[in-house]
Amino acid sequence: MIVHVSRAALTLALTGVLASPAQGQATPDRPERDAGPAAAESEARGARVAKALGGGAAGLAIHEAGHLLAGTLVGADFDLRKVDFHGIPFIAVSHAPGLAPREEYAVSSAGLWMQYASSEWILTAHPTLRSEPRPFEKGVLAFHVGLSVMYGVAGLARIGPPERDTRGMAASLGVSERWIGLAVAVPGVLDAYRYAHPDARWAGWASRGLKVALVGMTVLGGGR
Repeated sequence: MIVHVSRAALTLALTGVLASPAQGQATPDRPERDAGPAAAESEARGARVAKALGGGAAGLAIHEAGHLLAGTLVGADFDLRKVDFHGIPFIAVSHAPGLAPREEYAVSSAGLWMQYASSEWILTAHPTLRSEPRPFEKGVLAFHVGLSVMYGVAGLARIGPPERDTRGMAASLGVSERWIGLAVAVPGVLDAYRYAHPDARWAGWASRGLKVALVGMTVLGGGR
């Protein structure tokens, strides 16, 4: 469970694209009467961007709340640590080592569980989200997709700080982190597909199945 600058950058990058494309601005060559509608559109666009970024921030809060809640339930201690990612220093909120395998898996994966629940609620309640004016929900979903893919790549390549979620999940199960990385990335990719293709019911069921499987692996975490 790591809170660092890269997540903030991810939020900005993914939610920023949810704002509608810039419309033509009033210029000296245009009639002055165009300035009013152009200014109104610019203000509305700014509001959409702000709401989308707020959704991304909420996605981060949801993810971290999952870690903290699970850690509190099993009595884990948390602290701030300085970690390094390819020479770039970050401050991380991490749980203390020494948990039982099942507890380690639950705490490490709980952030993903929470974002899975939120994204599932959004896509189920708003299957046509892409065509709806809901920038906040789109921001939450964008964070979920981006973080799932980012963790998936980290797990597959086994890169990043040792406190990364996929490493803790894999260690508790006694399996290769590459399998965990793949299992984490696929639901995010499927949810992005669902957003773009709301009629693809197979993608919804496949995504839900993988999410449930990842939660269910908590039982396996206690089997060693």
